[in-house]
Amino acid sequence: MLRYLSSPFKWFFKLEAASGLILLISAIIALIISNSTYSNIYFDSLNEYLFIGINNFGLKLSVLHWINDALMAIFFFFVTLEIKREFIQGELSTIKQAILPIVGAVGGMLVPALIYIYINYETPETLNGWAIPSATDIAFSIGILSLLGSRVPISLKVFLTALAIIDDLGAIIIIAFFYTGDLNIYYLALIIGTFLVLVILNKFGVKKFLPYLIVGIFLWFFTYESGIHATIAGVLLACSIPHRKKDHDFSLLTKIEHSISPYVAFGIMPLFAFANAGVSLNGLTFASLLAPVPLGILLGLFIGKQFGVFIFSYVSIKAGFAQMPNNANWVNFYGVGVLTGIGFTMSLFVGNLAFVENTQYVDGVKIGVLSGSLLSTIFGYFLLLLYPNKSK
Repeated sequence: MLRYLSSPFKWFFKLEAASGLILLISAIIALIISNSTYSNIYFDSLNEYLFIGINNFGLKLSVLHWINDALMAIFFFFVTLEIKREFIQGELSTIKQAILPIVGAVGGMLVPALIYIYINYETPETLNGWAIPSATDIAFSIGILSLLGSRVPISLKVFLTALAIIDDLGAIIIIAFFYTGDLNIYYLALIIGTFLVLVILNKFGVKKFLPYLIVGIFLWFFTYESGIHATIAGVLLACSIPHRKKDHDFSLLTKIEHSISPYVAFGIMPLFAFANAGVSLNGLTFASLLAPVPLGILLGLFIGKQFGVFIFSYVSIKAGFAQMPNNANWVNFYGVGVLTGIGFTMSLFVGNLAFVENTQYVDGVKIGVLSGSLLSTIFGYFLLLLYPNKSK
């Protein structure tokens, strides 16, 4: 089934390759600026408060919060559209297709979390960061894989994409259940009401995006005020967008997904990387990496991810529950598992949520995420480069 890859999927890989490069450049620029004479301008600009609204109805948040709460809601809206389409008619639409990336994703989330918990067990206030190394940056990982061209079979690119999508689904569930603050019952009721309006729009076959968008803006505001992380509003909005198998590429969901994907890939994610990757390296020593938070994240991403994905997948294939991707061998399959350790933007995002009340650990999160993602990138890339697929 993987050899019948459609042209939209090929276009998707090209898009992710380009956006992955821009993500890297954005992170490098942020690191350079945050360690230069312009560092104060960088950090002060992100902490500048900005009011968006009409008269007294609106919110006044820092620039960093607008990026992490509002723009990332659009990102999760896009990701959920992608997940929904894949489960309805894509690579996750049948158990046979979905079992291997699901098993791999579970291993890739569970093992890194256990490693982080083991390292941080004696420091309870840092245990809240257990989910940080469980994430995979889909744009960056697919971007690196795409640079290798035919050295890696297309089946493994589809496998990595599906696994990263399931990873994102896992991140959404973790955010909703584990990184939610004190709940406001009044706004929770408003969330339920606005979501019901969206469901009604879906049931009545409304195929214009504007009504969904208007209701979605109110849904985001109510979600932010409720204590649930505001990005969940993007998830709920995407769930209400109509899409059926018979629609193929003509559904509202598909049209929206294709329309906003360049803005997400080349706008929102690079901006998020630029705003969140900046960390002062002044006084950084090797001992800094051995602190529980950065060490737990580094080992979780670089060791936990590759072994979690590979071992869980290997056992499921050998037990007959899943099939090895077409034209792949164990070496390049393992190499793809290494690339899932590129947590980057998703890990940074989860890290911000994990230590929202203990901001003294945020720099350690950034150091752990950047170093773990860098090691996974280098090792995974050169493993696949030196041991290419023999049956290409």
